[in-house]
Amino acid sequence: MWRGPFRAANRSSKGEASRSLTSLPRLDPVRARELVSRFSGQPVLVAGDVMLDRFIVGRVTRISPEAPVPVVQFQSEHVRLGGAANVANNIAALGGRAALVGVVGADDAGERLTEQLAAAGIAVDGVVQDPGRPTTEKVRVVTERNQQVARIDYEHDSDCAGDVERALLDRIARYERDAKALLVSDYLKGAITRPVMEALLNARLKPSRSSNPEREPSGERPPLLIDPKIAHLAFYAGATLITPNHHEAEIATHIRIRTDDDARRAAQAFRSAARSEAVLITRGEQGMWLSDATIEGAIPAVAREVADVTGAGDTVAATLALAVAAGATLAEAAVLANHAAGIVVGKFGPATVTPDELLDAFKHA
Repeated sequence: MWRGPFRAANRSSKGEASRSLTSLPRLDPVRARELVSRFSGQPVLVAGDVMLDRFIVGRVTRISPEAPVPVVQFQSEHVRLGGAANVANNIAALGGRAALVGVVGADDAGERLTEQLAAAGIAVDGVVQDPGRPTTEKVRVVTERNQQVARIDYEHDSDCAGDVERALLDRIARYERDAKALLVSDYLKGAITRPVMEALLNARLKPSRSSNPEREPSGERPPLLIDPKIAHLAFYAGATLITPNHHEAEIATHIRIRTDDDARRAAQAFRSAARSEAVLITRGEQGMWLSDATIEGAIPAVAREVADVTGAGDTVAATLALAVAAGATLAEAAVLANHAAGIVVGKFGPATVTPDELLDAFKHA
């Protein structure tokens, strides 16, 4: 449970409810365990840009005589799920049930991606194949000390259209009926078009119901959470929660975020611009800032050692969606997501967190 009340602030001239302007209270380990125990089997619909992250790891001992670039002596290669696929992978690792909707090309990378999804226990029938584009793939050349030397992107980032877009809409209509939470992972790679976003917003207005006759409909409307790109900000009006990083929040609001007060002002401005119910600004080593109509405050970072921040935002989004599906408040979900992020940045590349790792983090908080 939460320890203590939120410190009330004065009501604004617009009549918004009282808010806390300080750090949010810590999440009691007993309440954390209760929430995480509910993660198992929670259905979450993830829609967005799936991708493959490939890492070529080598040793650098000299500079090329042909050009002023390092020579990387190959040592190993690793392939990981990225983007919306990494979000779904995080949900599965935490015990949830992810229905993934996205697009791949008719290529080797698409085959590798779907194979990895299947190996993680994630259904692949929501992934649409588009022969007219390559599977989005990011190839990073890194040293043995995790220093990135170069990155090569294979992608076609124009919006999906025609039969491919219709197939995405069909998959959303098929899977939204069971979802306890809806999650958009937008990387501007073409999957999140305006019609796709409108379908998800409409799905948010319907009470969640189950196609399983043994399960009773909850009657509750599923929350819609968005890991955004600012170019699509106008698409997101009506979302429950949007999670920009501090750079995205600065671009959207024209407010430099250096202090908690800056974060507070930027969060309020972002909520107004995006017309969302709540916003969670992720601030790296400065933690997070949560703002909605009733609660506002900072969540301090908990990372012990940072090895790689790749995919940390995916872990945050996945944990948030699964937590609210399990009955957490947005504040509770944000604290859980903050701890999950602190774990995953200590791992190499896009990574996942287990329920045991998440609960263990509360023992050392």
